[in-house]
Amino acid sequence: MTQTELNREVAAATGESMSMVRLMGFVPLTPVPFERDRDPLVVDWDEVEQQRMVLHPV
Repeated sequence: MTQTELNREVAAATGESMSMVRLMGFVPLTPVPFERDRDPLVVDWDEVEQQRMVLHPV
């Protein structure tokens, strides 16, 4: 499905004009979300705590 076809379908389903649909920025869905390609964001709290103790000794 092309972008124009998608915009036309959204406009027909919502009753919005084609120009309004273009402004809303609808895009085709991908089979695999982009987020799955990234490594998870994690924090090693033990490491953070060790760094804090070095910067501010007790």
